[in-house]
Amino acid sequence: MEIEHLILANGPQRVAPFSHAVRAGEYLFITGQMPTLKNDNTKLVPGGIEEQTHQVMKNLMDVLKSTDSSLEKVIFARVYLVNFGDFEKMNNVYESYFEAQKLPARTCIGVTGLAVGASVEIDFIAAN
Repeated sequence: MEIEHLILANGPQRVAPFSHAVRAGEYLFITGQMPTLKNDNTKLVPGGIEEQTHQVMKNLMDVLKSTDSSLEKVIFARVYLVNFGDFEKMNNVYESYFEAQKLPARTCIGVTGLAVGASVEIDFIAAN
């Protein structure tokens, strides 16, 4: 199986040493994205969990677009939340990005902290 590590010039600035995505066979593994500004990985988008979730989804969509993929091809998502009190608000934003009845499989994990002080991080596995 051919494996391709993708560091994207048009992708969000990385907050650590990783590839934006790795293409392996028929799958695309997209690194968890943070709610940082696209061109400044040290600054979170202003606002609360809704704004952070929107920014994470925008960053994920930038990676998908740069790899010739799309939200319609997302098979699985993992959501990391610092505060499970934000679960419903995050879900409302997250769900708005997908076609009804065509949501990817998903796991949501409670964590004690995330890079750059974020409240949410999401990663994807997509069809290639």
